Amino acid sequence: MSAIADRARAVVTAAETELLALSHRVHAHPELKFEEERGAAWVAGVLADHGLPVELGAYDLPTAFVSRVGHGPLHLSICAEYDALPAVGHACGHNIIAAAAVGAGLALAPLVDDLGITLSIFGTPAEEGGGGKVFMIERGAFDDVHASMMVHPAPIDGLRPRVSAVSHFRVRYTGKESHAAAAPEIGINAADAFVVAQTAIGLLRQHLRPTDQVHGIVVHGGDAANIVPAHTEGDWMVRARTIAELQQVRPRIEQCFHAGALATGAHVEIEDDCPVYSQMDHHDGLVEIYREVTEPMGRRYDLGDMTFSTDMGNVSLAVPSIHPTIGIETAGAVNHQPEFAAACINASADRAVLEGALGMALTAVVAATGPLRNELISRR
Repeated sequence: MSAIADRARAVVTAAETELLALSHRVHAHPELKFEEERGAAWVAGVLADHGLPVELGAYDLPTAFVSRVGHGPLHLSICAEYDALPAVGHACGHNIIAAAAVGAGLALAPLVDDLGITLSIFGTPAEEGGGGKVFMIERGAFDDVHASMMVHPAPIDGLRPRVSAVSHFRVRYTGKESHAAAAPEIGINAADAFVVAQTAIGLLRQHLRPTDQVHGIVVHGGDAANIVPAHTEGDWMVRARTIAELQQVRPRIEQCFHAGALATGAHVEIEDDCPVYSQMDHHDGLVEIYREVTEPMGRRYDLGDMTFSTDMGNVSLAVPSIHPTIGIETAGAVNHQPEFAAACINASADRAVLEGALGMALTAVVAATGPLRNELISRR
């Protein structure tokens, strides 16, 4: 195993300049969910330039791809993400995720026969509120996969982040326009409906579990101050520890939006933006291997774990998976802040690309050559 691991390290080291250039290039050109045409092409292109077969537009998703090598009985997969956030760009560090996934793929590709594995590198679009991995699961991407992994940048190293189940939905109110001064009594104020709903949600928070969360924004609140707003829209998210708990809390939040409609006379529509994201089931054996191979790199896992949501949770319920966070220096910034986006191309972020790539590659090597191999194969 030591000799194989050394070969993996050598590949990551040789590809350092290329991997960091990929990370910085994706970072400099942020693209939103399902619009990642350049990012997907660039990430897949590095794999193709190294001789790996690539299928773009995989699983009927234009910005998804798959690169598969090897024919071994143990099928491992690595997930790349490359979509960005509105306004703050790559403030969740998906450029690091993408480059680390490519690095792990390049390191493992020459070893697939020695390890007896099939390796798939998945380009997974639209993690930020689009559910790309959920669509890929439904369309068979993970049907014969035995285990999957990815790493995610954060202010701290973490092995088991608390990944909450989440639903994303849009709320639309329809009222009736009128002159706000001359005839307000004949208008139906769709903006007031949101005020009532958000007040109701605020009062409801006292009765939610500490692990339940609800947050959202009004994306359209009206057209002019002297026109009673007839059309308003908002984007909302509800989170809970598990899908089962989410199914309990979301109806209570929806009742708050219906209360806004009832109080004002407006009509309300609630529509899902994407599939529900599940909680994450971290595979203990893979987590322990990842810890063992990354601690010698200087990674420390004694600062706790973060809370967030990701469609990698859905993958974890389909196949054994890990989703550790890999720490970068952020001067106190956290994910989804502009300062975090700026940190995602600093020296510590570049280190995270290389160590994330090597960490996943070595995890795959140990899993493929140790006692976990047969356990993973037998689960299918």
